[in-house]
Amino acid sequence: MAFRSAGLTRYLLVLAQEHLEFRLPEIQSLISLCGGRFSSEEELRLKSPFWVISLPSEEMARGIMKRTVCAKSIFELWGLGKSVEELYSSLKNYPVEKMAPYLQSNITYKIKVQAFNKTLTQIEKIQRIDIANGQRDLIESYSVKKRHFIGNTSMDACLAFIMANHGRVKANDVVFDPFVGTGGLLIASAHFGAYVCGTDIDYNTVHGLGKASRRSQKWRGPDENIRANLRQYGLENHYLDVLLSDASKPIWRKQVQFDVIITDPPYGIREATRRTGSQKEMAKIAEKGTENHIAVSSKYRLCDILFDLLKFAAEYLVTGGRLVYWLPVYKPEYTEEIIPQHPCLKLISNCEQTLSSHMSRRLITMEKVKEFEDEDRDSYILDNQCLLYKSHNSFRDKYFSGVTKRMAKEEKDSQK
Repeated sequence: MAFRSAGLTRYLLVLAQEHLEFRLPEIQSLISLCGGRFSSEEELRLKSPFWVISLPSEEMARGIMKRTVCAKSIFELWGLGKSVEELYSSLKNYPVEKMAPYLQSNITYKIKVQAFNKTLTQIEKIQRIDIANGQRDLIESYSVKKRHFIGNTSMDACLAFIMANHGRVKANDVVFDPFVGTGGLLIASAHFGAYVCGTDIDYNTVHGLGKASRRSQKWRGPDENIRANLRQYGLENHYLDVLLSDASKPIWRKQVQFDVIITDPPYGIREATRRTGSQKEMAKIAEKGTENHIAVSSKYRLCDILFDLLKFAAEYLVTGGRLVYWLPVYKPEYTEEIIPQHPCLKLISNCEQTLSSHMSRRLITMEKVKEFEDEDRDSYILDNQCLLYKSHNSFRDKYFSGVTKRMAKEEKDSQK
């Protein structure tokens, strides 16, 4: 998994054996963020924990490891082989001048060895130089279990950091979440130095009111809110604001632009899909008594959520900015054609997280490649694929209908 050219050094990247589909897009995004380019001369072994990549500098290797949660460590690769003899021959061909700085009699060095699917003796463990470790400790440090303010759908810390890395979040970016919930995705972005903000239609969630999600607690405390979560991790100075707003009706001026949009839209499973307005839209709002008016909410179809999200990203992202979001799918009916598209957005990656034998969700990463124009506003309406997209609306019905349980039982019976 390497591209060879003058000035490049080979590195061995050791990856964690989880979230396999997310690893390549994360590493590609981080190399791009560091100013490099990833390519391969051979077929990728995506399920292998060992990748050989070529980078222009150790500084870039360190930059990648400062961000990645999919990789454990990276080593400057001096040699490799399927046997001890091949390894020895490969080491002899490595430039001596590159080894010399580490072989001086007046300096010390550390060798850290990792084995995969076997146990090595101490003698067998003298192989490679340790450059840096991945950020796997962030998963424990930012665990939802230790978080002050959580909800029913708070994002797993590891996946939140993966999303931030897929979005290429960096210091001083402005990151926006239109379905912010309890703000778990904002925390990961703020950790990398971005300024974060979001909106949500749920008044109680935005203001930290109502029943608590923890079993041992009935009601939320007075200081349970998104800002308190950022304060817990020493990131409050990266908090811009969280607003009560309907994602189907953007509140922003045309001049507003975000560097990254990262979100997990509601699927209608554990959180309702709602937007303001009755089922029958009124011609106009009464002029009197609107100051204290509480808006009526109606069902917000998943198909419409996705269309509105892509249209919003196309209009409010900076050119080159990224949209990262989760798309729930019914696996037996999944095809790549049902991935929502927009003429201003280019699909970067599409990774699956299996939820059950017949349900999964896909992490979609898109990049804005052209400026938004008025003719792009409702471009999907004329798209022949529009009918395919509408299948997303039945995801909730299929989830609760018992179809998946029945199919799983029939599949199990057929294997007997």
